Amino acid sequence: MSLKTIFENPKLTLAQIINMSVGFFGIQFGWDLQRANMGRIYENLGANPDQVPLLFLAAPLTGLLVQPIVGYLSDRTWHPKWGRRRPYFMIGAIVSSIALIFMPHSSALWMAAGLLWILDVFGNIAMEPFRAFVTDKLPDSQINRGFIMQSMMIGLGGSVASALPWLMNNVFSLTNTAEPGGIPENVKFSFYIGAFFFFTAVLWTVLTTKEYPPQDVDFKEKVRESNKGFGGGVSEIFNALRNMPKRMQIVSLVQFFTWPGLFLMWFYYTTAVAVNVFGGKDAADPVYAHGADFGSLTLAYYSVITFLFALVLPKIADALGRKTTHALCLICGAIGLISVAWVHDKNMLYLCMTGVGIAWASILSMPYAMLSGSLPKDKIGIYMGIFNFFIVLPEIIASLGFGWLMRNVLNNDRLLAVQLGGGLMILAAVICYLFIREPKKTDEILASKLEVEENRSV
Repeated sequence: MSLKTIFENPKLTLAQIINMSVGFFGIQFGWDLQRANMGRIYENLGANPDQVPLLFLAAPLTGLLVQPIVGYLSDRTWHPKWGRRRPYFMIGAIVSSIALIFMPHSSALWMAAGLLWILDVFGNIAMEPFRAFVTDKLPDSQINRGFIMQSMMIGLGGSVASALPWLMNNVFSLTNTAEPGGIPENVKFSFYIGAFFFFTAVLWTVLTTKEYPPQDVDFKEKVRESNKGFGGGVSEIFNALRNMPKRMQIVSLVQFFTWPGLFLMWFYYTTAVAVNVFGGKDAADPVYAHGADFGSLTLAYYSVITFLFALVLPKIADALGRKTTHALCLICGAIGLISVAWVHDKNMLYLCMTGVGIAWASILSMPYAMLSGSLPKDKIGIYMGIFNFFIVLPEIIASLGFGWLMRNVLNNDRLLAVQLGGGLMILAAVICYLFIREPKKTDEILASKLEVEENRSV
């Protein structure tokens, strides 16, 4: 039994909860900045649409290893000054911020892909321990408030980051076009601002919050086990993988078909808007640049919808059940992605992104809520790293195989790629609704409520 069940953490003030959540704003700022702009950067540097997925490959391959290892290590870390999770926050923030500064100075595809790999690796190092931070710090009575604040920071960071290229061009008059092989000025300055916010937001949380010493009575034994070396940790990870609970297997399958829809949107959406909706030609074309900026602005809008919908999502889940709620939200996201191809008025893209924002709010929390009660409490960190395999694996498969589909089946049509992602999201919704069984006992649901939501994917 954990001592935390006997001596509960003290309640925190609203200001303290905000302080411990600010770092999420910076981390999400970095994620959404690269998601909204990397496809555009790759094409500016000369990549064809069928090459874009492969250029995203290094990051998920590394994430496949980094996520469970960082979860394993952070569960076994304690420093009297820096605490348990904050050393990982700082290391990840420093290196990620440097990568963001150098990214818009990429002179070749290999350089941009390498910097994206560094950004993703150290972004994961900062993010993975952050997922456990809320439950480390807050008593059970404040867990909901902590996650509402976290969702606010995710939505706020994502919306500002995605809107930056449009703001840099339309408010600060920075050019949004570039010669082949160059990066537009509005994108460059967006990445500089992103580096600033990533680092300072995480630093704010590190300096304004303190961590409690581990209260797990088995903590010292875990540390002794970790001294067995790298092989011992790998062995434990593979043992957990072999013994995945049944419910986790099904929810993982839902994730496996959900995330390709998101990846294909991040790969192609802004350039699809630039080419298919606005009629632009390439990075030197002002029409293309205007369309790409507008596409980024609509991505910012879906982050706002995510924040607003997250406020009512718990009540909907209480009324309909988690699996039904998640399935319906995925359908909304699928409709949003598929309907992009029918848009003739650019402002209709906001309606499309409303559906995506609803789906994203659910993807941030419902899969993890559905895992409640099914995971061993002493291996939450490892299992959350394994669960993220089913986010990373679809990106690896898309990176390796989608280029062939783009060339030979989709004729390099970016909009068809986005629509295919919507179709896969419908399949995920069907699996979720038909095969996930939720606990029937009310007391079991309450006992496990938000037990693993600290591990929500950002």
